[in-house]
Amino acid sequence: MESQDHSLKQPSFSLPVDDEQKATKFNPFSLSSPHMLAFHLSWFSLFSCFFSTFCIPPLLPIIRTDLNLTDTDIGNADIASFVGSIFSRLAMGPICDLIGPRVASASLSLATAPIIMCTCFIKSPASFILIRFLTGFSLANFVANQFWMSSMFSGCVVGLANGVSAGWANVGTGVAQLIMPQIYSLMISLLDTSSSTAWRFSFLFPGIFQAITALMVLAYGQDQPSGKHKSQRTCKPINENFLQVLFNGLKNYRGWILGLTYGYCFGSELTTDNIIADYFYERFGVNVEVAGMIAASFGMANCFSRPMGGVFSDKMGRRFGVRGRLWGLWVVQTMAGFACFLLGRMNSLWTSVAVVCLFSVFVQAASGLTFGVVPFVSKRSLGVISGMTGSGGTLGAVVTQFLLFSGSRFSMQKSISLMGIMIIVCTLPVTLIYFPRWGSMFCSPSGDRDLADEDDEEHRYLLV
Repeated sequence: MESQDHSLKQPSFSLPVDDEQKATKFNPFSLSSPHMLAFHLSWFSLFSCFFSTFCIPPLLPIIRTDLNLTDTDIGNADIASFVGSIFSRLAMGPICDLIGPRVASASLSLATAPIIMCTCFIKSPASFILIRFLTGFSLANFVANQFWMSSMFSGCVVGLANGVSAGWANVGTGVAQLIMPQIYSLMISLLDTSSSTAWRFSFLFPGIFQAITALMVLAYGQDQPSGKHKSQRTCKPINENFLQVLFNGLKNYRGWILGLTYGYCFGSELTTDNIIADYFYERFGVNVEVAGMIAASFGMANCFSRPMGGVFSDKMGRRFGVRGRLWGLWVVQTMAGFACFLLGRMNSLWTSVAVVCLFSVFVQAASGLTFGVVPFVSKRSLGVISGMTGSGGTLGAVVTQFLLFSGSRFSMQKSISLMGIMIIVCTLPVTLIYFPRWGSMFCSPSGDRDLADEDDEEHRYLLV
């Protein structure tokens, strides 16, 4: 009788779940609550943040003329859009653990939505740079997105859920490139106003859109399958405080290498999102709408390319273990570097468009492959490693933007080719990643039983 009463208390779900009530299947075409509803709310909210952060670059040719921006001003603004994200991503992990991903994500979106609307009032290069800096904070919702998926989906499908959620959200960069020039043209025709007024009013849309998605997250989402957020471990307690867990992650060299790797896949993607529309506008003389469409093709490839990277990582893992995941990451990201190098060498519009599409597939798939390795680095400090890797992405964008695209020391095409070389070089340290239990790209697992036991013990812990 007591067991029957206990079973009656267990909530019923439309998807099969494990003993932690996390879904063991992933159906992206379902809206079932709470698992798939959380998935859709999470990616759509992050989509709006990417849209807001990258709604300025497609209108840059008009804004630059109106505000008399120099190449240095534009480069500094591009850097500023990533700087805030570095620190906010590091902070988002502990915040999610404290108040839950739902409230953390919605709060950040609601705080940054008015900032993007304030683009209407900028009148100087300094205010332009400040706006780009503050709107970049919203990209920290990526950490909340991945945290939320890890809270809802079991280990057998969480990699796929993370890849699809982040990939679909990143499409927001491409949609912004495509939609913002259309909104600008619509403002001119509907309001019968000047170009200067039209581009300012255009930025009301992304701010309102971001606020609406945040309210949807608060109204319809829940942090965990059981309901409200509660910080917990899925196994026996560990007698460690937060600083010990933090130090355990920071001293793990694999996390630093993956941060570097992510800096030159996702970081290169962010940099390209900032410069690609202006590149085609200046290099090939296309109009703003066409440049936006070309740039959109780069961002919108995330719809399938990043999830494809996660699926490829899982397949390589099933066949060759973690060594296969490392080989897959190195090969795909190196191919991305070659494609980027070629992009800067192309002199024809249509061949450049073709290479942009090829580059987008490889560089975005590499992001999915990177996070296919992350869960194996340290289960005890998974949040720290994820934060290090995620922050590495934006830090890589800052470094690349500063070295290659700030000022006029290099032509745009030469800078793009140099970025390709940087991608290839910064992917090489993947060959140094070694796991005693699984080995590395070139080395077999350790025969030292003590090291293997230590590695097994490390992977008994999972922070969600």
